[in-house]
Amino acid sequence: MSAAAVEHPFDNGPASLLETADLIMERLPGYRVEIIEGNITVAPPANGPHASVLTSLMIPFLAAGLHGPDSEVLQGIGLWLPSGPADYAIPDLAVVDSDLLEHEAEFNCYDPACFRLVVEVTSSNYNNDLKNKVRVYAQAAIPVYVIVDRRSDRVHVLTDPADGEYGSHTLYAAGQQVTLPDSVGAKVTLDVAELLAAGRPTARKG
Repeated sequence: MSAAAVEHPFDNGPASLLETADLIMERLPGYRVEIIEGNITVAPPANGPHASVLTSLMIPFLAAGLHGPDSEVLQGIGLWLPSGPADYAIPDLAVVDSDLLEHEAEFNCYDPACFRLVVEVTSSNYNNDLKNKVRVYAQAAIPVYVIVDRRSDRVHVLTDPADGEYGSHTLYAAGQQVTLPDSVGAKVTLDVAELLAAGRPTARKG
């Protein structure tokens, strides 16, 4: 997802980070506002290729039965983070336990213990997904973090979070298949070439 850092205008004033984030959302409806390690970022609505990757990702998760009685496959659901007093993220895609609504934390976000997997699809501010969110998702002990890196034409799969870091980080290229860990809740295999192709801009016809 594309994001740009926003300078916090009320550091010494009455407004908190969450209040500022709420104000930005009111002024920019449709934009994604997150607080990562105490910094507010704002992302514009996804473009076509970005959205196409998400659809291509959802298909194998749905086919595996992960959107059912025990789990759900959701886009844009808030994840409360332990990395800061007001930190939260909104992953592009997540697989969550079906009792998610019973574990609301703050600011329409949910306890990270309910998340089995999160996915981010990179755009212009790819460092946020490849660096900052790697740290905060590991600190939140998210079992599986998948990054579709459209800049480098790779898919990253990070697993085994412990002590604030992911113990395993594997890169996959076009032509390879990614079989996700059993902790997701079902056997899911992703076609890397298909995901990367979905994320590429195509020339307009005519």
